[in-house]
Amino acid sequence: MKKLLIIALLSFGLMPLAHAQFGIKGGLNVAEMTGRDGENASYKPFYHVGIFYQANILGPLSIQPEVQYSVAGGNLKSAFTNYDSELHYLTVPILAKLTVGPVFVEAGPQYGILLSANQSGTMQVGFTPDGQPAYGNQSRSASSEFKHNDFSVVGGVGLKLASGFSLGGRLVAGLNDINDAKNLSGINDPRLQNRVFQVYAALQFGGRK
Repeated sequence: MKKLLIIALLSFGLMPLAHAQFGIKGGLNVAEMTGRDGENASYKPFYHVGIFYQANILGPLSIQPEVQYSVAGGNLKSAFTNYDSELHYLTVPILAKLTVGPVFVEAGPQYGILLSANQSGTMQVGFTPDGQPAYGNQSRSASSEFKHNDFSVVGGVGLKLASGFSLGGRLVAGLNDINDAKNLSGINDPRLQNRVFQVYAALQFGGRK
């Protein structure tokens, strides 16, 4: 996973030689955490902002590394719990991009580093004297509940508009288990994976040479 960060840094350094276009982007994240038995997952709205380079490789094919501040998470609900998780990541997608006319498709891997996490709502807060789970309403930092690395695959489509503007949509599907909770009481399967739908607007500066 760390190799993706090295590749991204090298790409940013070498891309001026490849007729690159620098850009900024931002938009809506609609995220959930899936894969755990015993709790139902639902989507929550968040956001992302970032910068990117698009470098022409051959004809309509280009490569686009990005650096984003992206918020994921979602709602988890069971018979006894109902709480939201908010996970703040620094993400590095490295995408292959195929452009035909105004339409483009993009796909590739993404590496994420967890910066912070918070949870709020009704959740397990401890145990009763007889050893049963105790629940209560709470808002807390939850960075220790999640692993600090996340690896995903990204796929999306978009439309190039005039004056360097573009609009796009992506699915970011997490591949690894992000759950690192030490208290697994009442959960049959502790596995959690990020899933994020992104809608974004982007602005590119300069033209291809």
